[in-house]
Amino acid sequence: MAHLPSRRRLALAVPVVLSLTASLGFLPAAASAAPAVTAERATDGPGLAYVVNTGTDHHTIESVRQAITRNDGTVVASYDKIGVIVAHSANPDFGRQMRAVRGVDSAGATRTAPLTAAGTTDEGAVQVLSKAEAAKVAAGATAGEEPLEADQWDLRAIGADKAATINPGSRNVTVGVIDTGVDDTHPDIAPNFSASQSANCVSGKADTTYGAWRPVDADHYHGTHVAGEIAAARNGIGVAGVAPGVKVASITVAQPDAGALFYPESVVCAFVFAADHGIEITNNSYYVDPWLYNCMDDPDQRAIVDAVNRAQLYAQHKGTLNVASAGNSNHDLDADSIVDTSSPDDSTAVNRTIDPHECFDVPTQLPGVVTVSAVGVKGTKSYYSSYGQGVVDVAGPGGDKYQIPDTPSKNGRILSTLPNNRYGFLQGTSMASPHVAAVAALLKSVHPNATPAALQALLKAQADNPGCPSEPYDGNGDGVVDATCVGGERVNGFYGFGVVDALRAVK
Repeated sequence: MAHLPSRRRLALAVPVVLSLTASLGFLPAAASAAPAVTAERATDGPGLAYVVNTGTDHHTIESVRQAITRNDGTVVASYDKIGVIVAHSANPDFGRQMRAVRGVDSAGATRTAPLTAAGTTDEGAVQVLSKAEAAKVAAGATAGEEPLEADQWDLRAIGADKAATINPGSRNVTVGVIDTGVDDTHPDIAPNFSASQSANCVSGKADTTYGAWRPVDADHYHGTHVAGEIAAARNGIGVAGVAPGVKVASITVAQPDAGALFYPESVVCAFVFAADHGIEITNNSYYVDPWLYNCMDDPDQRAIVDAVNRAQLYAQHKGTLNVASAGNSNHDLDADSIVDTSSPDDSTAVNRTIDPHECFDVPTQLPGVVTVSAVGVKGTKSYYSSYGQGVVDVAGPGGDKYQIPDTPSKNGRILSTLPNNRYGFLQGTSMASPHVAAVAALLKSVHPNATPAALQALLKAQADNPGCPSEPYDGNGDGVVDATCVGGERVNGFYGFGVVDALRAVK
């Protein structure tokens, strides 16, 4: 799987929430009932995938479905209660024609290349821990530790090791990993895996066939690493998760090819599936391809924002807290402008300058989503992590190769599970987000009746904010100022309300 470290995610300030809500008319009541999913024959021809967003009444939906057929389209899935229809068409005018149909709020292509590099937010290639290296680390393990826990500086940084002795998390709480798939046969993941809450949503329609949620090959390791960070069991094998007592589920959304793109229709399916299957928290360590930023003045990108937002709002209203990574571009997400050189990532990218207050990274900039920045072992912002005053909500350990821990492997990245019973190091806001999702799971274990909004408030309240650095920030030590932190000790652009604390969460 290709990983592109130069492009990653954003987040959302309150004014953006208001403008986004106003511009698309997102109302909580619009996504209150369980979506009835109607599936029809899908085409495999050289066409494009589309989302068509409409009203939720039966007459309008049926009329729009008929219009899709008239305009040479095929319905793949219809999420009736949120008014999102996934369709395929080879008609080059399909989007324009559908936008002219009565009852259609927005419609657009979800990709720029025919149906056939990665949107995950890890920074750099995985570093697999060899058997010899693992044996060396395990030889130094102390009583009560997992064999490889000495290399898990991140657990100690947020008190997760101590929290596990007080409350490792409830079996009644499940974190859904919306990602590249999870290898549930891994011995550190199997004890806490929930097959009944897992599915493959790649097509835009949930496939619950047994094992469909697994990665297609070992190169699709991202989701397995994330799952281990959240809930690897304390079972005397390998590593430990931040919340080793909760359950973890896999909702696969990555395309099975080498690019492993995360398309909007797959993510819409994932949020609805999570909501309808009682998943309390979702982790979203990716951005929705093919656009790093979806600008509201483009009809296709507007439709993407509309569709995914309807789905994630539906999940929130059903009791699901959605947590997402902030991105690895070292962008100031509250800047007046940002240069995007990576979009679209499924065909030929073009350079464009966007306003992050008008062009949204999805899903992290959507209303109510917890946006997470990354820190290294020193507790300071990771060199790659995007940031922004009023944008980042909280921070979590994501790793930083320039911040070296005093651990057996001296590796500043995050150690976790990989497919085929392996372990490896990764860094990125992809790794910070699951730490926060896991702490949210611990909070949900302690406060089972907490709503998503209450959980987000608790995350912020228990976080520890180091404040903006007193010296100019030079993340990679090359003598050049890389970022400017704005804000105070309570809340600022680097850490939001602070770095989450697992021990405080269970106390």
